[in-house]
Amino acid sequence: MDNAAISSAMPAATDKGITRFTLVRILLALLAVCVPVGLLLVLTQQIPDKALRAYWPALLAALVSYSGYAFYVRRIEARAPAELGRPFVRELGAGMALGAVLFLAVLGMLAATGMYRFTGTGDWAVLLKSATEMVFVAVVEEILFRGVLFRLPERSLGSWTALAVSGVIFALAHIPNENVTFIAVANTAVAGLLFAAAYLATRRLWLPIGMHFAWNFVSDGLFSLPTSGHPARGLLQGGLTGPEWLTGGAYGLEASLLTFIVMGIATVLLLRRALRAGHILPRP
Repeated sequence: MDNAAISSAMPAATDKGITRFTLVRILLALLAVCVPVGLLLVLTQQIPDKALRAYWPALLAALVSYSGYAFYVRRIEARAPAELGRPFVRELGAGMALGAVLFLAVLGMLAATGMYRFTGTGDWAVLLKSATEMVFVAVVEEILFRGVLFRLPERSLGSWTALAVSGVIFALAHIPNENVTFIAVANTAVAGLLFAAAYLATRRLWLPIGMHFAWNFVSDGLFSLPTSGHPARGLLQGGLTGPEWLTGGAYGLEASLLTFIVMGIATVLLLRRALRAGHILPRP
């Protein structure tokens, strides 16, 4: 097992005091990330001119979440945040490519059967708005769900149990979304496994951040398709017709059975890579 790669992104097991407990660390990490992000978003909403808060608050909030998480790791776990270290450009790019390929694989199968039809184009400005929003979603969710709610329990539960727990938590967090279905919840759990597997493959967060961003951006910003129940507003206009269990309906491709299959295959492949790299942590 690659102990160096694992230990560089794991809290020490010999720490003393109340912060040695996993639940305490989870709470502190969530506070370090969520409180400053929440305060920032509330403050920026007080700016009366919508044009002045069109793009930068989402990017600034993503940066604040990064900084809050890094602060927690350095102060509580007393180490450098290796899971946010190099080579971030290569892994972020690989994740974006993989996320786009996975989405296009699902949409391509639907288009091949005539279920997706292109109707026109929209305003190029929507790409920038979608990109900034999806950067925020990808960075914050991956830090919270993979950096905190997967990585910290992994020390006590082992990789396999932590995978299952984090997948369930990720799915439960999306149940309040509009137009959610049973398949959507199952797919979200698989997506949680997929992103956690991407983290395990590298022991860094950049690969899952890139995948998460690309899937959402291609869906929302490029193809104008609903994304996890949120309305579409992208560049290419089109629509899906057919049974909801295939097209995802108003929830988006995240509620399609094809997505379950494609993400499931990708998850298995990434877990195989993690196993070969020795990145799977056994249960203590």
